[in-house]
Amino acid sequence: MSWGTELWDQFDNLEKHTQWGIDILEKYIKFVKERTEIELSYAKQLRNLSKKYQPKKNSKEEEEYRYTACKAFLSTLNEMNDYAGQHEVISENMTSQITVELARYVQELKQERKSHFHDGRKAQQHIETCWKQLESSKRRFERDCKEADRAQQYFEKMDADINVTKADVEKARQQAQIRHQMAEDSKADYSSILQKFNHEQREYYYSHIPTIFQKIQEMEERRIVRMGESMKTYAEADRQVVPIIGKCLDGIVKAAESIDQKNDSQLVIEAYKSGFEPPGDIEFEDYTQPMKRTISENSLSNSRGEGKAELKFGGKSKGKLWPFIKKNKPPPPPPASASPSAVPNGPQSPKQQKEPLSHRFNEFMTSKPKIHCFRSLKRGLSLKLGAAPEDFSNLPPEQRRKKLQQKVDELNKDIQKEMDQRDAITKMKDVYLKNPQMGDPASLDHKLTEVSQNIEKLRLEAQKFEAWLAEVEGRLPARSEQARRQSGMYDGQTAPPVNNCAQDRESPDGSYTEEQSQESEVKVLATDFDDEFDDEEPLPAIGTCKALYTFDGQNEGTISVVEGETLYVIEEDKGDGWTRIRRSEDEEGYVPTSYVEVYLDKNAKGAKTYI
Repeated sequence: MSWGTELWDQFDNLEKHTQWGIDILEKYIKFVKERTEIELSYAKQLRNLSKKYQPKKNSKEEEEYRYTACKAFLSTLNEMNDYAGQHEVISENMTSQITVELARYVQELKQERKSHFHDGRKAQQHIETCWKQLESSKRRFERDCKEADRAQQYFEKMDADINVTKADVEKARQQAQIRHQMAEDSKADYSSILQKFNHEQREYYYSHIPTIFQKIQEMEERRIVRMGESMKTYAEADRQVVPIIGKCLDGIVKAAESIDQKNDSQLVIEAYKSGFEPPGDIEFEDYTQPMKRTISENSLSNSRGEGKAELKFGGKSKGKLWPFIKKNKPPPPPPASASPSAVPNGPQSPKQQKEPLSHRFNEFMTSKPKIHCFRSLKRGLSLKLGAAPEDFSNLPPEQRRKKLQQKVDELNKDIQKEMDQRDAITKMKDVYLKNPQMGDPASLDHKLTEVSQNIEKLRLEAQKFEAWLAEVEGRLPARSEQARRQSGMYDGQTAPPVNNCAQDRESPDGSYTEEQSQESEVKVLATDFDDEFDDEEPLPAIGTCKALYTFDGQNEGTISVVEGETLYVIEEDKGDGWTRIRRSEDEEGYVPTSYVEVYLDKNAKGAKTYI
């Protein structure tokens, strides 16, 4: 099966067919090129998708990826990034192994095809030239033969005519001979050209054309084979990345299987656990008895405080609220230790009538509030504006412990860095001592001293935070149990422990504990006041407390205490971690509840009664 023998007369059709084959190959190259562009676009979109959902650094979203479900999602994003990389590999392999190679091969194929058909056309032109020569010699031979016949007939006519002279006959005879000789020469020339043409024609149809067509056939078959190999490469480019893509998918499955719902639940506890105890039972307040405080013989209140309490309950009594509270904030629930007369929204005592709001506002504007009230207000405003205490005492115990632990870890890392720097400087100094030409050892003394001072400062800072951390982790529970035992021995009665519950109530610093970040400004309006400041009498003592630790009390509204000191309690901890105490008549303020042991008077107004 050869094109040279089977298609010897289909030169033009073969030329069209081979051009069609090149067009098909270029179409396949275009297809592969567009596929590589799709792979690159798909990989880019996958990478952008993965990047879009990656957690941002130093943001709250990054903290959420502690949970196993979020970690699995992050692993999925990373695997999808690798998955996109494999599609980029597919595009690169197809481009380098198919598109580029086939484009080069097409150029070579075009040149080879052009050369073969050029040779074919050259052979065609040669045979056509030979044919034209043959036709020309044939026509000349035919013409000479006819001329010779006419000359012979004219000679015979002249020779038969008696009227023609002998000279004319001889002339006609010579002319006939010349024509016969020319015919013989044309015959010989025609015979020679015919033999030559037949030889060229055999060479053309049985040698030149079959050879050229065979080369064209081989060229076309190589094109077909090359196209098939490219298709195999196309499939292999996909198949090569299938194992890696499978590993990416296996990684996603493994990440999904690593999700631990119990662990996530525990992380939620660690993230939001406040460490407070649930609120206790609300005491029963008997409104059937007259509003008169019974002074107990075992009361720890001083005599002056008792007299003032009687006067206060005998006159008009208004529950004290901290000023400058936003009107749109819901009123806080009454604390468990409050009396019926101290509850602004509770039922009014029969002996007490609510005065008009204008009278109360006038009394507030003309009265002189206590200094400690404004100190507490200033302290509350400072907390609202973001000045958080250094020991994180404004946070619930559990959150405070986490913050302190984080601070200790950061300080330890800083200490380690400074120590590494000190060691490096020391080694450099030793090198300078051994090789003075490299540098002056004394030039490093200042830097070494500075680093040592930084280490000492960081250590002192770490010790301070470690002490606070030890208090939160170990001493608070032990102190709570000790307080229960001692309060059980005190006066033969068991006073209920102070509940550190985070209720939606007003804190001593004048702000709501759960809305500190929302109040950034203070608006003083006459309608915001529901009651007046108590500027006549100090609050009565409701118990005593013993300082377990020394507290400096440098902030506004706080009071300094010394370890072992006994003071009076005038206001319980309402869930914000502060207890209001008094040392003398004019010296009172707040201390952290965790720094004192509280013993409440069971008969005091602030004490809780359980039924």
